[in-house]
Amino acid sequence: MTSKTDWPEDHSPTPRQALHLSNLSFRWDQTQPPISYPDMTLNSGEHLFLRGPSGSGKSTLLSLLGGLIVPATGELTLLGTELSRLTNGQRDRFRADHMGVIFQQFNLVPYLTTLDNVMLPCRLSRKRRSRALPTPREEAESLLTALGIPQSHWHRRVTGLSVGQQQRVAAARALTGAPELILADEPTSALDSYNRDRFIELLLGLAAEKRSSVVFVSHDQSLAERFDHQLALEVAP
Repeated sequence: MTSKTDWPEDHSPTPRQALHLSNLSFRWDQTQPPISYPDMTLNSGEHLFLRGPSGSGKSTLLSLLGGLIVPATGELTLLGTELSRLTNGQRDRFRADHMGVIFQQFNLVPYLTTLDNVMLPCRLSRKRRSRALPTPREEAESLLTALGIPQSHWHRRVTGLSVGQQQRVAAARALTGAPELILADEPTSALDSYNRDRFIELLLGLAAEKRSSVVFVSHDQSLAERFDHQLALEVAP
């Protein structure tokens, strides 16, 4: 795998880092060459646009950032914590406390209502619950309102919502409790251009309010200019 980066120089005083990668690589098995990633740093509140063809390692990088897998070599530090030094259980706890994830297929809990899905991170993490202001329910309602989900839908099961509405509920769930890092895996792939642009504006706007960093995976190059940094992954020849 090769890569191209668009990383402007920063001469300002050193801010807090959201993530830092150094000499990072991952190998799914010994018969395949390792996937190697460029060194990079993303500061708190900054957003990264990640693109590349299938097989370039985008989903693998998200899995590494989420602590679902550990690197073969190198250092992966999130919010000052090196993930590979944590146990499986500690990585699960770290993800629940500090990360919001928007899956491509949303992964909402089908038997829960819209409101309960959004409040779910606060049930799983005491830290997220303490940061949900003024209360988890009120923050969830505020996020749903900001994302255009009508109040009449809040107590419905999410299976009764449209695809676009489910996508916005997934974004609200990821943002609740002010996680420091949002991981988004091609969340706009099923949307038309109007709803895609509206979704991006809402996501980045709400992330900016909460000072959350966003790592956003997409094949849609037209979205890249909305992000502070860009990283293009390529399949090695």
